[in-house]
Amino acid sequence: MPLDPQSLAQELFDAYKSGAIIPAPSGRDAEFDMNAAYATEAAFAALRIAAGAKTAGIKVGYANKAMWRVLKLETLVWAHMYEDTVHYAQGGSADYTLPAHRAPKIEPEIVFKLKEPITSAGLDAAAVLHSVESLAIGFEIIDCPFPDWQVKPTDFVAAFGLHLGLVIGEPLKVDADMIPALVEQLASFKLKVSKNGEFVEEGAGKNSLRSPALCLAELGGAMLKRGSGLAAGDLISSGTLTAGHLIQHGETWSVEVEGLPLAGLTIRLS
Repeated sequence: MPLDPQSLAQELFDAYKSGAIIPAPSGRDAEFDMNAAYATEAAFAALRIAAGAKTAGIKVGYANKAMWRVLKLETLVWAHMYEDTVHYAQGGSADYTLPAHRAPKIEPEIVFKLKEPITSAGLDAAAVLHSVESLAIGFEIIDCPFPDWQVKPTDFVAAFGLHLGLVIGEPLKVDADMIPALVEQLASFKLKVSKNGEFVEEGAGKNSLRSPALCLAELGGAMLKRGSGLAAGDLISSGTLTAGHLIQHGETWSVEVEGLPLAGLTIRLS
């Protein structure tokens, strides 16, 4: 039987609240496609809003073009974030309380805040940055409601992009005269991620569709193609810059940025 997006959204909503593990949609319905996945994500968003949440922006998934052919994707994918899942660091650090969830992971990402809508597809990095108010380094916390982190792109979209939380570091205001330099820096910067003071992994801006700015442009065009779009004030978490790493209570995670004028970020997990 085909999965009903509304019923599936309710199942995912209940699992989100309880931390339950449920079967992945792709394993239950061979015809569960991207249209059904986005319909489920929209129904989930409606349930969150009905419960009092407000959307804060969009998170990106599969921002690696090399994976698209293997996964039969035409573009990256996305899901909503919410005001109650977005947190701001103070002085470069923040405390984050992990809910009683399954096996969460942490990912460093560039987070954009828009000052105007993105209304055109096919923009280059410079053009899309003219719509950006600020950018910052952030840590996204993700969690998987399906067994053993086995996720296909349609499952990712339906399950609200696996989004659990986002911690945003100190923002850098984007002025027009900074954009030429930012175009180069966003494509070439590197970062280092540490856990409890020990080096874990090095990442790079090129890991997010060759540049987080190009990822933002691709997202804007992809959403327009589906009849939606990015609005002024939206936060965009533009794809992980390293692998995702499993996290636990009591750990401290830090990221330092090289080649981009952004302050580092440290979060303490409780």
